[in-house]
Amino acid sequence: MAGQIPQRFIDDLLARVDVVEVVGERVQLKKAGRNHSGLCPFHQEKTPSFTVSADKQFYHCFGCGAHGNALRFLMEYDKLRFPEAVEQLASRLGMEVPREGADDPRAQARERKRKEGVNLLELSAAFFRERLKMPEAGAAREYLARRGLSPEVQQAFGIGYAPDGWEALKRHLDERGIPGAVQVEYGLLVHREESGRTYDRFRDRVMFPIRDLKGRTIAFGGRVLGDAKPKYLNSPETPVFHKGRELYGLFEARQAESRLERLVIVEGYMDVVALAQFGIRNAVATLGTSTSEEHLSRLFRLVGEVVFCFDGDRAGRQAAARALETVLPLMIDGRQARFLFLPEGEDPDTLVRREGPEAFQDRITCASPLSEFLFDQAAAGRDLARMEDRERYASQVLAALGRLPEGVLKSLMLSELSRRTGVDQSSFESLLARSAPGSASAPAEASGGGDEPDVPENAVSPPGGGGRRGAGSGSLSLVARMLQLLVHEPSLIERVPEGDDWCPADDSDGVLCREVIRLLRAGRYRSAQVLLAHFHGSHEGERLAALAGRELLIPRSARGAELDGLIEHFRRHQRRRSPREEIDALLAREKAGERLSREERQRLMALLTELHG
Repeated sequence: MAGQIPQRFIDDLLARVDVVEVVGERVQLKKAGRNHSGLCPFHQEKTPSFTVSADKQFYHCFGCGAHGNALRFLMEYDKLRFPEAVEQLASRLGMEVPREGADDPRAQARERKRKEGVNLLELSAAFFRERLKMPEAGAAREYLARRGLSPEVQQAFGIGYAPDGWEALKRHLDERGIPGAVQVEYGLLVHREESGRTYDRFRDRVMFPIRDLKGRTIAFGGRVLGDAKPKYLNSPETPVFHKGRELYGLFEARQAESRLERLVIVEGYMDVVALAQFGIRNAVATLGTSTSEEHLSRLFRLVGEVVFCFDGDRAGRQAAARALETVLPLMIDGRQARFLFLPEGEDPDTLVRREGPEAFQDRITCASPLSEFLFDQAAAGRDLARMEDRERYASQVLAALGRLPEGVLKSLMLSELSRRTGVDQSSFESLLARSAPGSASAPAEASGGGDEPDVPENAVSPPGGGGRRGAGSGSLSLVARMLQLLVHEPSLIERVPEGDDWCPADDSDGVLCREVIRLLRAGRYRSAQVLLAHFHGSHEGERLAALAGRELLIPRSARGAELDGLIEHFRRHQRRRSPREEIDALLAREKAGERLSREERQRLMALLTELHG
């Protein structure tokens, strides 16, 4: 029914409904003090960071930032439009949704027009699918067979054929009473001003329907079979299709895998379909535009990791630089972005056919993390042995870090920038603080009437949340930070990989960290007190007690992710170490009284032999 829903009804509806009940029907919640907590349904996580407040009728995720009331939750979780979510909430309470201006002829006309548009696009999609079976579509079927697309994949993506005629679709729609003006408005016909006539926009093309998250056709992409230009043609902007918002293949990816963890952004819909043919069903494509913040916000609601796939040429590198600028403000802790560059002259379609799906999956897995790409891009064309080039390098990286949200990733990248430039990390932190918007203003007082839910009792303030720092809260080294995490929460040892060769042992904290890891693995300690008792009366015990006395300043739900990030950082650094550095590290451990394993001794002998001939 047409007409606007009165705001007073929406307010009354939200006052009557219980957000805990609405969320609890879709997410398993447990009581946590005054609130309820569970695994966030909007991103992948293993430890709960999703909180629902019955007092404030509000939900919030400390991992991905999702938040809102019961109405917002239904819209995000069930992928409902606003009026549909209101209708669903109202039906729970047996309430009828009133509409203002429901009898207004203009409102009725708008509603009728919207329904005509939806029906028109679905009708057109069915027409194109049917024409693909006709004799006239022989060249299209040969093209699809040559590209190796099976009937199953063609059906999954709803691929069809637009006949080589000026009015084939137009006549089909006219016979069904669809007004020509509506066909033009939804991008199916082209109107020539000078002659006043209309004709089919898509002719003699393989047709790819573009669907929304509910699977409804909202636009089309067409690939030409002959030499006509353009080679690829998309629908124009319409009342239901906006290129900067939609992604080709997202509906199909969700249909293929209900619990997606990663999505790969490629250039065109043929790349998406070709990868799907080889079993890679998590690819999506933008539609003639650069990846927008709206695209990425939508993707990060569904997955924790996004991989950008680009050609390895200059244009691909420039596109990657634009994508980096777009994704930086969205990189809250728990999210990952990677950059995959293909060999020059290749695209995903050609490469997966030549190398096979396993090799292509390996390329995705080994794609450069955002941090590595950022550092490499800033270093390109610069001699970092020269002070001036090093200054420009650091300034470019700092400018990018200024766009990152506060969190573990930002801290780790500042530490890495300090290591690479030889500048103290605190200097970079001061520069960032001075350049931050509003840095001269005093900290805002906490508001007691905001919409944010209460933090669970077992958590502290999230990064950037203004939590109180304990005494002696100067910056810790990354190894000391790992020790602090393990002392505060020994159960995190379950996330630590086997072996400890990745853990630095160049100083006393590194040696102590290896010892703590071995003890936790062997003794299954489950409390900080027992762990501290083991070292009581020693210099190591004093160090651990000092770390235990410092606040962690992040919620418990985020500690595992920070530990994972530290381990990955140390592993990457280990892979980059020179033989001389590795020898020095092993010898330093021996001098500190640590006994090397047999494999480490063999490694040391091999390195010494290699170094001294």
